[in-house]
Order: sequence, then structure tokens, then C-alpha cells
Amino acid sequence: MRCFFCTVFSMLILVMSGCQVNKRLGDNKQPPNILFIAIDDLRPQLGCYGDKIVQSPNIDRLAGFGVLFNRAYCQQAVCSPSRTSLMTARRPNTTKVWDLNTHFRTTIPDVVTLPQYFKNNGYHTQSIGKIYHDPASAQDALSWSVPEILAVTNKEGKYVLPSNLQKGSSKATATESADVPDNAYIDGQVADQAMAVLRKIKDKPFFLAVGFRRPHLPFSAPKKYWDLYEQKNIPLPVQRIVPPNIPAYAVHNSEELRGYSDIDHVITDSKTQELLHGYYAAISYTDAQIGEVLAELDRLNLTRNTIIVLWSDHGFHLGEKGLWAKTTNYELDTRVPLIIAAPGKERGVTSNGLVELVDLYPTLAELGGLPVPEALEGTSLAPLLTKPDQPWKNAVFSQFPRPWQYKNEPEIMGYAIRTDRYRYVEWRNFKTDEVKAMELYDHQIDPGEVNNIANIALIRELKQQLHDGWQMARPGRIMRRP
Repeated sequence: MRCFFCTVFSMLILVMSGCQVNKRLGDNKQPPNILFIAIDDLRPQLGCYGDKIVQSPNIDRLAGFGVLFNRAYCQQAVCSPSRTSLMTARRPNTTKVWDLNTHFRTTIPDVVTLPQYFKNNGYHTQSIGKIYHDPASAQDALSWSVPEILAVTNKEGKYVLPSNLQKGSSKATATESADVPDNAYIDGQVADQAMAVLRKIKDKPFFLAVGFRRPHLPFSAPKKYWDLYEQKNIPLPVQRIVPPNIPAYAVHNSEELRGYSDIDHVITDSKTQELLHGYYAAISYTDAQIGEVLAELDRLNLTRNTIIVLWSDHGFHLGEKGLWAKTTNYELDTRVPLIIAAPGKERGVTSNGLVELVDLYPTLAELGGLPVPEALEGTSLAPLLTKPDQPWKNAVFSQFPRPWQYKNEPEIMGYAIRTDRYRYVEWRNFKTDEVKAMELYDHQIDPGEVNNIANIALIRELKQQLHDGWQMARPGRIMRRP
């Protein structure tokens, strides 16, 4: 423990340097650090979420020190729009970022991002790995106190070893198992850098964002993580074809997977098992890197005053309904893992409240003792960290455009609402708001969302909830039946 006078002196230095740490923290208490861990393409397929196959001991251990959110959802199930929404606490129709090319500084140039807000209030903010989308044009210098580390790398260093690339081509196979050390791949390098940075910044309040790229395709990981699983024992998805009575807007041709050199038009059961094996190995590899960073945080005696947040930008399909990767409004793509471990809050508990990634900005502001900016389009989850089972939002919201990879505004937008029991989706003409198609799934009897039911009464109720929007779904509003 620091002596009182040392702490006061440190606080005076911070104030002199422009720190605006809120007085609610008290003059004799250092503001909490924030370790912000992002994972790419990870659905809630972890031991702490009840999965019996995936080995994720370090993330499971983190869940034992915090609150696991069992029903957390992204706002658009693809990298850049989701991460932009989270980092600005604005929903996609506000950011106008619906694709992988638009930068939010061109659409909302004066927005103060989550790390920028902490930087403006005296924190050292730093980014390692993938936090915003990958290309150099997607980065945001205003968010950070120093330039990003390993934000962008070449293809060989980012996903696969050079030996996996076709000669004279950037194409690679969809899986890779190599007998190499962890830092032969980019996520091991990210972990090494994160530990080195922690040692440098340990004596000042920090917001350290660490972004891991696995289990994003291709599913590449050192061999020892593949060896954790027996491929022949990996079960196949139950529903492996597109169900009937589903609008054409709702699905896609799994273009992301089909870009790899070993993927044929028909994905066989044996190839499906190989891909599942690779996804699980990539999760375990990333879990090990997270364990290294958390261990370093502990060795530096920083854990007790650090808020740790672990999140994924969106979920992922692994052959269910004939779909691979993301870019839908379905449960498997929009539901994400989310764990928050904060000093003095509940430990080792689960909240079943409906929450959204857009909620993280106001949550961290409140936990850090800072005023929550009024323009944010999320709701602080801080109350759920002390009473995880209290009534919460009655709905959460996601969206996805069609066609995907468009220019300028989309033609069709699918708007989804997820209540305690139902998922309702409207596919609308983006300019005229004309409804082109609808979907309705009852999770009580159809958790896999394979039966698009037609219930006029339910559609009427859910349609109204969807059009009421996120403001009317916040805690304390009148609960609607669905």
C-alpha cells in the first residue's frame, strides 16, 4: 500500500498535468486501471459458458473473479461496425459505419471515443493488437496516448506462416497446425507486447486495450493446442442446411470461408470437423495468451486495482443452418461472451440480463468515477455488477445490411430485436422503410432459430417494440409481454 502522503503527491501531479479524475474517487485513492481485452470472432463457446469440449481455463478463471454476462449482444455482426459502435457507444445508424471501409471520423468526426474519454481524464491509454478494424486507415490516433502497437501487420505475420501461402498468391488453407512457439503467430506477439507495456506503465492510471485476432479465420494455432482435441470426437452441427421459410436476405453464401484454397463448393462432414477442430484450437491458443497477460498483471500487483473487461466483437456460425462466419442477425452471430471483473464488485456470478456491447462505454465511465456523457446510446451495467439478478433491459437490438459489401448507404437493412423469449427481424428498404420480409423465432422451443413462425399477434407486439427502439427497452421502462 502506498503511504497517504505519497498517494496525495501522485494525485497532485496528475491534477497538474490536466487530470480530471472525479472527486467521487476520494483524494486518497488511485483511480482504477482498465485492462480491455478484445477477441475476434469468438462466440460464447467456452467452459465458463457451459461448453463441454472447448478448453479455456484462463478465461474460465477470469469469470470466477467477476460477472459473466450470459446474454450479451453486439450491434452489428461484423468487425468494424461492431467495434465502432462499442468504442463510441453509438449504434450503427448513428455512426453510419455499416461496412469495413468507412471510418467513423468521416461520419461523426468530433465523437470522443471510450479510450479518448479516459485519456482526456488523465489516463495513459494504449492499444496493442486489433481494437479497431485492422487496416492502417481504420486506426484512430485521438484515442491513444501513444501510437498503436501491432495494429497492422503483413498477412504472413497476422494469420498464417509463410509456408501456408500458395506460391505467388495471398491465398492460404483455412486451417494451420505448426509445431512452433506461441509467438510465431501474431497473438503470441501481442501477449508479449502487452506484458512489456504493463511493466512500463504500472505506476500510472492506465487504459490498456489488448486485441487478439484468433479465432478469426484461418484457424491457425501452434500444434500443442490442436493436440488438446480429438477431431473424430467433435460433434457436427445438428442443422446443417438452410431451413425453409427463411427470407433470402437473412442468409449468405459463406463468402469469407470460401476464400480459402482448400474449401470446395460442398463442405463435407470431414472438412466441417477439421474446421471445428481448428476453431477450438484457436480458442485455446488465445486463452493461453490471455492467461499470460493476466498472470503478468498479477505479478505486478495490479489486479486488485484493475477493472478487467473481456469481450468479443461478434459471434460466429460453424456450419449451423449451412452458414459459416458472421454477417447475419441470428443469435449465433450477435450473441457474444462478456466478462467484467471489477474491484469491490461481485465475483464468480452470472447475470442473465439482456445487455449490449454499446453499454460498455457508460459502464466503464461509471466504474472509473467519471461522469457518464449524455450522448451515449448505451446503459451502464454497473448496477448488475453488484446485483446481477435484478430486472434489466426488456430487449436488445442488432442490425445487418444487404447486400453486404456495398458502397454508401445500404439498400436493405435487417433490424433485429431480441427479447427474453423471442427474436424478431424486419428487413426494410433503407430509404423508404418499407418492410420487405420478417422473421420470428421462439427461443423457448426453438433455440436454434430454424422455424420462422407466423404469429400475427406476436409480430404486432414485437414490431411495436422494435419501432419503439432502445430507449424504451432500458431498465425501469414498462415491460412488454414478449
